[in-house]
Amino acid sequence: QVQLVESGGGLVQAGGSLRLSCAASGSIFSIYTMAWHRQAPGKQRELVAAITHGGSTNYADSVKGRFTISRDNAKKTVYLQMNSLKPEDTAVYYCQNPGIGVWGQGTQVTVSS
Repeated sequence: QVQLVESGGGLVQAGGSLRLSCAASGSIFSIYTMAWHRQAPGKQRELVAAITHGGSTNYADSVKGRFTISRDNAKKTVYLQMNSLKPEDTAVYYCQNPGIGVWGQGTQVTVSS
């Protein structure tokens, strides 16, 4: 059974950085596109970034130039490097394997002004 476990969230001041990790188990990780989403209080969940099995990436306009998604297929892990964080980036961040519809449990990111 596929499981996704996120880590790396926390509290950071505006302008700071965090790196989120998502470790996958129980699947052939390398063939799947992986994605990061986020959900702020009172708002809908939104796609933040995605990376294909070949390494092609796409980003939400709100994070372009600040966030970088990457993957290590040997470690079955996808990362989200978040720089120049803003208070509006505060949300629960979720890892997803869209190909099989599996979500992680989420990790809280809080950016203070």
